[in-house]
Amino acid sequence: MNTADENRRQVLYWRMLGRLFEADEQMSLESASVAIVDDLGLPPALLDPTVSVDTLVQRHPDLAGEFDGLMKPEAESVPGDEVRRAALVSKLLVNVFATGSGNVSATQLANWQSDAGWFERALGMDPGELRGRPNAGGMATVLAGLEGDLVRRMHLREVLADPALARQLTPSMSLIEQLLRDKDNLSGVALANAKALIRRFVDEVAEVLRTQVQQTNVGEIDRSVPPKRVFRNLDIERTIWKNLTNWSPEDERLYVDRLFYKQTAKRTTPARMIVVVDQSGSMVNAMVNCTILASIFTGLPKVDVHLIAYDTRALDLTPWVHDPFEVLLRTRLGGGTDGTVAMALAQPKVADPRNTVVVWISDFYEWQSQVLFDSMQAMHRSGVKFIPVGSVSSGGQQSVNPWFRQRFKDMGAPVLSGHIKKLVSELKSFLA
Repeated sequence: MNTADENRRQVLYWRMLGRLFEADEQMSLESASVAIVDDLGLPPALLDPTVSVDTLVQRHPDLAGEFDGLMKPEAESVPGDEVRRAALVSKLLVNVFATGSGNVSATQLANWQSDAGWFERALGMDPGELRGRPNAGGMATVLAGLEGDLVRRMHLREVLADPALARQLTPSMSLIEQLLRDKDNLSGVALANAKALIRRFVDEVAEVLRTQVQQTNVGEIDRSVPPKRVFRNLDIERTIWKNLTNWSPEDERLYVDRLFYKQTAKRTTPARMIVVVDQSGSMVNAMVNCTILASIFTGLPKVDVHLIAYDTRALDLTPWVHDPFEVLLRTRLGGGTDGTVAMALAQPKVADPRNTVVVWISDFYEWQSQVLFDSMQAMHRSGVKFIPVGSVSSGGQQSVNPWFRQRFKDMGAPVLSGHIKKLVSELKSFLA
């Protein structure tokens, strides 16, 4: 890069750093940046943080391809384009990380979520992918924190009371957490709009999880049961192979005197799945995801799903387990944590230990730790498949009580954390 281009690139990056860390604009950097952007043939809106990347791309469609993969580590830098690249990168970083202070409108939140999606695209990911990977490192946590802060700065009740503004809200885990915390203070139009947003989010997450679960095979083929002699079970390849001795070269025909059929009957024992969810405020992400997951497994044949939520009291939500929307409306976030009350509801549900899986979702910060762990260990020793879950979420990191973490590991049932796909895989393995 020649000296002039290096100086222009530094101007753009110093201007970006000023936008990120200084309250006041540096007019000399702003005017110099405007001149650079104009010289590059880029639109002035590139420097306006109030203009979303979506809006910019709608006005200038050719820029969409330039943003995609812009910040991938392996992205090739074309000689002479370093200054243009700096201008585009600056736009993304300022729009995503310079969130300011004060009140936030529904439109501002939606624009930020869209800009965060473009930031992920620039990293070579799908929109929402980085925010949906809790183990992706610090960046995923930073984005989740920024989104949560924006949601907290909204006048949410006022927005929900206005149907036009409420329609602009994009459902996200941070927004759903706020709605669940505030639902008892809402009524009328605001409550109806809140429920509609929760329903939309539940449906969107359920669609993703349902795809992951659909391949679950419950039970193994039962070879002792003769296959049904119907056309859909006809084993064409085996039938041809077994009748090859009946091939007539003269007629050029294969005469079939015996048909073979595929065995499809499965030896299946109904499996019982007991999902216990800590509904304290620190476990919102895992609670929402696992509640939806439980409802999906409820729809599988030969799976009997039970759902228990607890804080200092326990509630059996099994009658509503098929509808995560109804379950979430019955939860009460916050408060203390006493897993012994949930264990008192879970233990009587274990009728056949070796055919039962207990999924316990919590950060395991308990005030009766030894008592609760002893009952969990006894359940595990009885033959129950016990799966302790720390974080299976779409954003953020969860801490798990190290005392419990070590004891679960010693017990042979280490705490599962990370993407919810891990839990889906564990449950599919148990049910297969």
